Amino acid sequence: RCKNLSVSFWNSYWMLPSDVCGMNCFWEAAFRYDYMKTHPTEKMHLAVVACGERLEETVTMLRSAIIFSIKPLQFHIFAEDQLHESFKDILDDFPYEGKVNYTLYPITFPTESAAEWKKLFKPCASQRLFLPLILKNVDSLLYVDTDILFLRPVDDIWSFLGKFNSTQIAAMAPEHEEPRIGWYNRFARHPYYGVTGINSGVMLMNMTRMRRKYFKNDMTPVRLQWGEILMPLLKKYKLNITWGDQDLLNIIFFHNPESLYVFPCQWNYRPDHCIYGSNCKEAEKEGIFILHGNRGVYHDDKQPTFRAIYEAIKNYSFEDDLVHSLLQPLELELRKTMHTYCGRVYKVFIKQLTKSIRDLYGRRSKGR
Repeated sequence: RCKNLSVSFWNSYWMLPSDVCGMNCFWEAAFRYDYMKTHPTEKMHLAVVACGERLEETVTMLRSAIIFSIKPLQFHIFAEDQLHESFKDILDDFPYEGKVNYTLYPITFPTESAAEWKKLFKPCASQRLFLPLILKNVDSLLYVDTDILFLRPVDDIWSFLGKFNSTQIAAMAPEHEEPRIGWYNRFARHPYYGVTGINSGVMLMNMTRMRRKYFKNDMTPVRLQWGEILMPLLKKYKLNITWGDQDLLNIIFFHNPESLYVFPCQWNYRPDHCIYGSNCKEAEKEGIFILHGNRGVYHDDKQPTFRAIYEAIKNYSFEDDLVHSLLQPLELELRKTMHTYCGRVYKVFIKQLTKSIRDLYGRRSKGR
C-alpha cells in the first residue's frame, strides 16, 4: 500500500510541478509551521448548518475535512431535529483515530423573531449569524456551507487566525474576481464590502472579538454589538436583500471594513471562477484549496468537473489508498469534462489535492 512507501520514494514519485509552490508558498508554509508549533494542542472548531436534503452533502464535507487535517477537529453541527439520528449513526461509524469530536445542535433563533429569520433566503441559512451568541465558550470558529470540500488540511485556513491584525475579527473571500460578472456591483440595492462584495460560504471567525466589538452602522450613531445589530439590520434591509444572511454580512463589513481579513479566491473556489473562463489566478498557480459547489452543481450535470470531485470524496473509504482509489480515478473522470469551461482547467482541481495526498503520506511515514 502507498502509505508504506518511504518518504524519499514518495517525494521522487509524486514530485509536484515546479509552478505549484514557489517562494511565496515556502514562506506561507513556514508561517503555518510556526503557528502550529506555537499552538500544538489547539483544537480546530468547524461549524455547519444542515437542513432539508443536506445530510449526504454535509457528511461528504466532513469527510473531506477529516482526510487531510492534522490537529484535532471539533465539529459543531446545527441540524433539524429529524436529521440528528442519521448524523449520529454515520459519524459514530467514522474511523476518527481519536482526533475528531462532534456536537449536534438544534436550529434555534431568537424567540421573538424566529419566524422572520427562518424564512430569510433558505431555511436555516441565517443560523450562522447567531453562532457567536450560541457558542459562547468557543473562541474561534470556521463556518462552512454544506457544499464545501476541503482539498488541503483545515489547519491551513485555520492558521489565518494568526495573521489577523488587532482590528480584524473575521475572514472571507471576495464574491467575484471579475467585476464584469459581479452580482453585487451590478445588482445590489444595499451596501456591500469592497468592489464585488464577499461570499460567506467559508467564514473564519474570531468570535471572542466579534462578541466584544461595537460596530459602526447606518441605523444609529451609537455603535452596536453583534447581538444588537442583527435584527435592526434585517428590519431595515429585508426588502432590499437577495442573498439573506450573506447580504447582512456585506452590509456590516461595508461599515466596518477594518474588521475583515480577505483571503484569496482559491480558499472559496466556485463555478463563477471558471464557467466564463478562468478568473482565479491564485488557483491557476497553486490549485484549489477549498471547493464550493454552490447552486447545486454537485447534484446535476451543469458542472461535471465539480460533480466529479464531490463523487470521488463521497465514495472514498477511509481505509483505501488515496492515490489508487481517489486521485487516479478522479483524474480520468475530470478528463471527460474538458468540453466545459471548468473542465478545460481541470488540472487546477487536482493540483493541490495531489500535494495534500503526498504530504499526508509523508506525515504517516515520518510517524511510523
